[in-house]
Amino acid sequence: MNVQKATFAAGCFWGVQHILDRIPGVIRTRVGYTGGFNESDTQNVTYEQVCTGKTGHAEAVEIEFDSERVSYAELLDYFWRLHDPTQVDRQGVDVGTQYRSAIFYHTPEQRAEAEASKTRFDASGVFKKKAATVIVAAGPFFEAETYHQKYFDRNNGAVCHVLRDR
Repeated sequence: MNVQKATFAAGCFWGVQHILDRIPGVIRTRVGYTGGFNESDTQNVTYEQVCTGKTGHAEAVEIEFDSERVSYAELLDYFWRLHDPTQVDRQGVDVGTQYRSAIFYHTPEQRAEAEASKTRFDASGVFKKKAATVIVAAGPFFEAETYHQKYFDRNNGAVCHVLRDR
């Protein structure tokens, strides 16, 4: 087993986690907050703080995966399909910087793969507009409150993401 980490932001983290948890090779996911301003000065970030937009954090999912069973490139393929990456600071009715589309890379190889994947997505013509997705280095990840973890599964929640065909 070769365990690696990936971190994606694609709007409301409940639906993203629900979809990613079902991919063979994904070992564990957790929802939380990352990508904020002055993250080294921010401790114990809360949902209420993130919702103000003042922290700059995005709702994100951190994924541990076995790269012998699922590749980072395959996870990126899911990422592009599970939300509308052309929207700026929103997904559907959820509006704010915390709902932005972002790939937080953990290695230089992940950065290169993410950038190549974004180029392929833009060239695919799936949407008329280009992806607004930002690709940035992963920073501190603050795990969300317990009630957010596996929320969709525990509450038969409303669908906030739909996985599109390729």
